[in-house]
Amino acid sequence: MLTLDALTLTQDDFSLTADFVVPSGARVAVIGPSGAGKSTLLSAIAGFFAPTSGRVLWNGTDLTAQPPGARPLSILFQDQNLFPHLTVAQNLGLGLKPNLRLTAADHAAVQTALTRTGLAGLGARKPGQLSGGQQSRVALARTLLRARPLLLLDEPFAALGPALKAEMLALVAGLAAEQGTTVLMVSHDPADARAFAPLSILVAEGRAHPPQPTAALLDSPPPALAAYLGS
Repeated sequence: MLTLDALTLTQDDFSLTADFVVPSGARVAVIGPSGAGKSTLLSAIAGFFAPTSGRVLWNGTDLTAQPPGARPLSILFQDQNLFPHLTVAQNLGLGLKPNLRLTAADHAAVQTALTRTGLAGLGARKPGQLSGGQQSRVALARTLLRARPLLLLDEPFAALGPALKAEMLALVAGLAAEQGTTVLMVSHDPADARAFAPLSILVAEGRAHPPQPTAALLDSPPPALAAYLGS
């Protein structure tokens, strides 16, 4: 269970508050107008943006002072964060051992993750030899190997075409369901939110609102969201 306890994020003239709980295993879209603070919210949860006040907790444990690497989460960005000089298998191995000193069991886990994400046989290639969709799968496979209970998606598939993006989101949903992973996904596409996330957090006018049913929110959006969606 993710708890944002009276969280306040500020920078220059920007301010955002959040005070709610996200149930364990939930898939949640983070939606709202551009510049409202959706990515900033995920950055604070991940530990890359220090809150002005309040706390971030996971299952009752206070994460607020923990560095990003110590938090029980993985985060996927749009740029995938793949190392171009390493092979696909080595990029995955970083999710297990940052020094890449992998055991036989680790190597077997890497191959399993490649197979699960449709990348079997591509472990020896470099990222630059892959398509955009394949690179997205590599980044996803690395998070699968990390097996952290919380996954943050900051529009990692935004550059993909509609069909491939839908395929990647379905893959994430399936893997999250298997592992019981809690997923928060920043999205600018209401169709993606409807398809992927039963719940949504609206970020607008300085506040991240508690999770609510996605369909109800998008069917009757408040003024700030309606203006953004053009509805």
